[in-house]
Amino acid sequence: MGVSMATARDWVERWERQQERYAVDREERFTVIADVVEHTVAGRARPLLLDLGCGPGSLAARLAARFPHAEVVAADMDPLLLELGRTHHADAARYVDTVIGEEGWTDALGLERPLDAAVSTTALHYLPERALLRTYRALASLLRPGGVLVNGDHFPPDAEPCSDLTAHVGRRRSERTGGRGQEDWRSWWDAAARDPELADLFDERARRQAVHAGGDEPVTARRHAELLRRAGFAHVVPVWQFGDSAVLVAVMDGARAVRTPVGTRGRGGDG
Repeated sequence: MGVSMATARDWVERWERQQERYAVDREERFTVIADVVEHTVAGRARPLLLDLGCGPGSLAARLAARFPHAEVVAADMDPLLLELGRTHHADAARYVDTVIGEEGWTDALGLERPLDAAVSTTALHYLPERALLRTYRALASLLRPGGVLVNGDHFPPDAEPCSDLTAHVGRRRSERTGGRGQEDWRSWWDAAARDPELADLFDERARRQAVHAGGDEPVTARRHAELLRRAGFAHVVPVWQFGDSAVLVAVMDGARAVRTPVGTRGRGGDG
């Protein structure tokens, strides 16, 4: 079910463009996530990083470029996106096929030492609360003392009027920065489904979706923080936000305090 390098490049480049519609200031959010990782791994010769819900390797590739001496493990359950990442960003990470949140999902990662950081961007929101708590507990057991979980996503506020407001602010920011002119999520998938080189991967993807049904259940930032503390994280702090797009950091006990990167709070943010 492999794809050619040219095909992978084309579809990953189109993926990058369509994601800009949904993640406010996507590159800035990627950069802030990397800033937190930089703070956490300072002085470590070969940090170990885990990208959760890696898709076609967008964040993994950026981390590999910024931390060339790091070992990056990228995990996802989507066979098509994984194959695009393995082909186009082959040197960025070791890609792992696993269903995040299911019992025993970490066994497939093949980790031989504690993680320094686990990162994710617009990926964990599809997990229901029970699976989210299970995932957070698993990550707490994998991270070293002082290690971090960095999650960039859309976190609705607790009150619905505020949720509508933050979503509107994010949409308007995206429109001002040109995101609305790009191909959208559905048209990307529809177009990719017509590529005969991807047909076998789509068949496998459909089979898995029938077995592993997710569901975008909105979980507020406050509820995420509660679940993270229940899972064993000592500290939880938002380090960046624009509208409902935010970077939330959970720190294992033993860390230096994570400081908000100067000048980033309220400036705008993924995908």
